[in-house]
Amino acid sequence: MKYNECGKTGMKLSALGFGASSLGGVFHSVKESEAIEAVFTAVENGINFIDVSPYYGYYKAETVLGKALKELPRESYILSTKVGRYGENGKNTWDYSGERAQKSVYESMERLNVDQIDLINVHDIEFADLHQVAEETLPALVELKEKGIVKHVGITDLQIENLKWVIDHTPEGTVETILNFCHYSLNDDKLGDYLDYFESKGVGVINASPLSMGLLSQRGIPEWHPAPKKLVEACKRASDYCLQQGYPIEKLAVQFAVSNGRIASTLFSSANPANVAKNIKYVEEPIDWDLVNKVKEIIGDQLRVTWTNT
Repeated sequence: MKYNECGKTGMKLSALGFGASSLGGVFHSVKESEAIEAVFTAVENGINFIDVSPYYGYYKAETVLGKALKELPRESYILSTKVGRYGENGKNTWDYSGERAQKSVYESMERLNVDQIDLINVHDIEFADLHQVAEETLPALVELKEKGIVKHVGITDLQIENLKWVIDHTPEGTVETILNFCHYSLNDDKLGDYLDYFESKGVGVINASPLSMGLLSQRGIPEWHPAPKKLVEACKRASDYCLQQGYPIEKLAVQFAVSNGRIASTLFSSANPANVAKNIKYVEEPIDWDLVNKVKEIIGDQLRVTWTNT
């Protein structure tokens, strides 16, 4: 496993990170014992970065992850969670007030069985008033940082432009990391255009969803996936071609996503220990760059086609 510096935080993150959303049964139901074993498999095989949110499974992901973390040495992992997006009884809720953000941190620590959060993020800021994020939410989290409750502060979003706006409208050093998803993958590498900017601000970059939420998989997308039809069809053609070459597109997608050392970590999510081990094995093997180029050629005019968050 390779480890990369994350901006100016001093954190060295595993190139492949463990996204704990699956532990909340976000994609399908999971066995808790298996989910906990998936966390152990990740950490025991070199993954040191774990990301979660109270929103995932409406608090379930944090609760299950907390059971796993209770059995692991605290120095063996770097823990990231979020504030701002929640849910109750199957319904999304959002609250980006400073008061709720601080309360949420303490609630998360209780569920996660830790007494300090390494990285706290404002979650999916496109659902917020960006002025409130810059002027209220982030200052509330910085206050917790000054008290030693959290170590570092970041923001997450699908839309890179929103991340840039908040960084440009807050004092230097307020935003220490950004987490962006579905923009450094075989079908969309837009995040690469912004790496110079983030580095100039000393901001660490975290990528998520190397499979573009299922677009780059043999199984295909879930029904709720917001990608336009032409993009779905192009990625299916690319997946079929990879299968013909005996090289699963999932393997190529994960390898591509972690290939850029300027991105501190790429998060994938699975509650299946065997699948976790498989993804770790992928990143230990050399990537076929000729196949990468062929896949991009197949996707063609659908490269960098995106969608809005839901």
